[in-house]
Amino acid sequence: MTINFEGSPIKTFYLGMKERNVANSTVPLQEAHITIAGAGGLGSNVAIALARSGIGHLTLIDFDNVEPSNLNRQQFKISQIGMPKVLALQQNLLEFNPFIAVTTLNVKVTPANIAVCFADCDIVCEAFDDPAAKAMLLDGITQHFPNKPLVMGNGLAGIHSANTIKTTHPLPNVYICGDGMTAGNEGLMAPRVMTCAGHEANVILRLLMHRS
Repeated sequence: MTINFEGSPIKTFYLGMKERNVANSTVPLQEAHITIAGAGGLGSNVAIALARSGIGHLTLIDFDNVEPSNLNRQQFKISQIGMPKVLALQQNLLEFNPFIAVTTLNVKVTPANIAVCFADCDIVCEAFDDPAAKAMLLDGITQHFPNKPLVMGNGLAGIHSANTIKTTHPLPNVYICGDGMTAGNEGLMAPRVMTCAGHEANVILRLLMHRS
């Protein structure tokens, strides 16, 4: 029996989604598992970019609920206000790519649970908005998983030129995306947040394709 998806055979539909992807990217991306720490401005945009690109498994970690102030830059809908961010984002991701596995952890990342939360993934993506939380995750990943790539964001606020956002490689397994200067108290707007998230998603894809 042929199983259909939206009127098309599943294999045909799946291959159609991959038609414009970079050559030879389907298998390494489908086999990858990325864990994103934070499902807000950076995390929701990174997750959508990775899901659309064909990542096979995403784990989303966040303890917040969707609120009105999130809607200016985070990939949620009015109908999702009040939902846990990880569940709302999971719902949206599966609408973009029904072939992805999405694991949700509605918890706060702490030094005590880093070893468990990030044990199974290939790459860690940091998407926090708190500098102290960023430092805590960097210390924890360095301690528990020194050989695991960590992609971070730092400096994406305001409406400055998007050209100041870049990707740097300051440590062997650490990649930092952003301008490294602008702080969140300046205000956060969708374009620069999405630009920085694009850098994070792109370096993750490059790592999986062995181009970084």
